Amino acid sequence: MKRTIVRIGSRVGNQNRMGAEKGRQAGRRATELGAGQRRADAFAAVGVEAEPGGLADLDARVELIQALIPLGLSAVKHLLQQEVVQWAGARYRHGDGSADYARWGKQRGSVYLADQKLPIRVPRVRNVERGQEVPLATYQALRDRRRADESALRKVLKGLSCRDYESCVEPMAQTFGLSASSLSRRFVRASAKKLAALQERDLSKYDWAGLFLDGKTFGDDQMVIALGVTMQGRKVPLGFVQTATENEAVCSEFLRGLLTRGLKAEPGLLVVIDGAKGLRKAVDVVFNGRAVVQRCQWHKRENVVKYLAKSQQATFRRKLQQAYEKPAYDEAKAALRKVRSELSQINASAVASLDEGFEETLTLHRLGLFAELGASFKTTNCIENLNSLIGHRTDKVDRWRNPEQKHRWLASALLEIEPRLKKIRGHRHLARLRVALQAELTRQQTPAEPKRKIA
Repeated sequence: MKRTIVRIGSRVGNQNRMGAEKGRQAGRRATELGAGQRRADAFAAVGVEAEPGGLADLDARVELIQALIPLGLSAVKHLLQQEVVQWAGARYRHGDGSADYARWGKQRGSVYLADQKLPIRVPRVRNVERGQEVPLATYQALRDRRRADESALRKVLKGLSCRDYESCVEPMAQTFGLSASSLSRRFVRASAKKLAALQERDLSKYDWAGLFLDGKTFGDDQMVIALGVTMQGRKVPLGFVQTATENEAVCSEFLRGLLTRGLKAEPGLLVVIDGAKGLRKAVDVVFNGRAVVQRCQWHKRENVVKYLAKSQQATFRRKLQQAYEKPAYDEAKAALRKVRSELSQINASAVASLDEGFEETLTLHRLGLFAELGASFKTTNCIENLNSLIGHRTDKVDRWRNPEQKHRWLASALLEIEPRLKKIRGHRHLARLRVALQAELTRQQTPAEPKRKIA
């Protein structure tokens, strides 16, 4: 009896296992059918199964093919053959196609799929009447390395080293051109285009409301960077200049270059700086009464407290911050005067630091827009954040070989970051800022009336 039960149990177990195996086989067949359908759909999407026709949609098909690795190579060969048929007709069919064109064998070539360079045998077509080679538009488009260069540029900016590139991509067996030197050449080509695009950008098509200026260290040099703010609140990197220090001569020449490229300051421009004297003087010289300066309150506060003993720094840092946070101009000025009075009993150097540029730290208060625009314009945080993002992409470079390398890296980083920059807070109040700036500039240009002598 026990033996019979065991046999029945074994038979049932075998049947269950067989049923499970059949289920797995059916699942594999369904997966294969689905993959086959997806491959068919992908080829159909790029026109592989279509009848030979025009090449109007070539760019769209090329872009899709370049993402189909390893299917891309088969699709490339098929598209090349389609174009050959358009010129020379179908093989072994007399009278099909133009009699002026003929197949002319094959030659070695290469195409870019995604960011990989792959070898391929390229069919040739010849104009028999003229005795000239006919370039295949499909092959020329797939030879375009702009997409590969852009992909390499993004990866290097994100931190992938040239030496590690080959091991981090997913190359096919035939892939070549993945060495460190090849990637370096790709990066140089792509970054040189980015540098030219930044330096040649037309600034006249923007309506400017503000300008941030600050320096970023690159090796032994400073790069003074300009970040513009449009009337819509958009942040736009304008350019940069390489200098050892933020001196007036270099900064003036840099600002004149921005004006030459179309930067308009006539309606009134709010310029936010950290207080560097050379930069401040350059703003006066170049804009000549068309800009109002807002000094960074954070830098001013830190410059003042650095003269104090460590035990006093936290207290006066808090007092200065509370004074600057007063929304009204008169209240903020009175609070700062009170702090100044306290400092005069402790440290004369701290008082002198506070007095220098005192009114320019209260520009937004004086314009009556501190509550609305203070979060964005009371400090140089907008451009400091930009410098931080640049650092994430450039600080890994441990050796700057030449100035051109610095310029290419900085321009590439700026243009890569630009689409990610958010609008400034309070951008809906920028129209009010323009009106207030115009009133302030008019007030500054109106000569003060001489005081009357009292007899």
